[in-house]
Amino acid sequence: MMNLSDLWKHFRLLTDMTTLPEKDKEFLQRFLTEEYQKRTQKRIEYLMRMSGIKRIKLMSDFDWKFNPKVPRDKIMEFMNTDWLKRPCNVVIMGPAGVGKTHIATSLCHEALTKGHQTMFLSLFDLAGKMAKAKTLYSFVEYYSKVPVLCLDELGYAMLTKEQADCIFQIISKRTEIGTTIVTTNLIPSLWGKIFDTVTASAILDRLSMNGRFITFEGRSYRNRQ
Repeated sequence: MMNLSDLWKHFRLLTDMTTLPEKDKEFLQRFLTEEYQKRTQKRIEYLMRMSGIKRIKLMSDFDWKFNPKVPRDKIMEFMNTDWLKRPCNVVIMGPAGVGKTHIATSLCHEALTKGHQTMFLSLFDLAGKMAKAKTLYSFVEYYSKVPVLCLDELGYAMLTKEQADCIFQIISKRTEIGTTIVTTNLIPSLWGKIFDTVTASAILDRLSMNGRFITFEGRSYRNRQ
């Protein structure tokens, strides 16, 4: 099969598509469609490898019936917004095992299948990457500009003041340029356990801008028989 370069050489003098015989139009349409699909699939595979998602979890696989108090309507309402086009934030709160990470992973997977660069990592892993970064400035700039960033398991790692300040800078810089997803086992009033009171308040203030806080309740899916 001819590749795009060969096809371009073949049609390099073409100025008016209407002059093509119908069979050539059909061939060109079929070829370009297949080429587009191949390139799209390669980009999705690349974005998936770079995303940090260890296991694909889909929204369609989530068992909403197990925990009736998990607010499906609020998640669907969020998904029906322009969250991939206009920067926004969503914080999913609740105890361990109620499906926060599943939903967050599903959102990230939805984003990358539509061609958006996505990073998914726990607060602990982000702190680890921070420690290995050549410069904190480049580290903050990189995570500030990722179109979709998911910070998972906020509440399971303690931060130094320097680490907390970097997290604040990332979230603050992202406010008007990217979508941020956070999962946590802590209600906002307890974020002072991870950050100092001033930093916690500032981070919550930034996440509240064009953001929503959704609470999950119920039993742990991990304990299902």
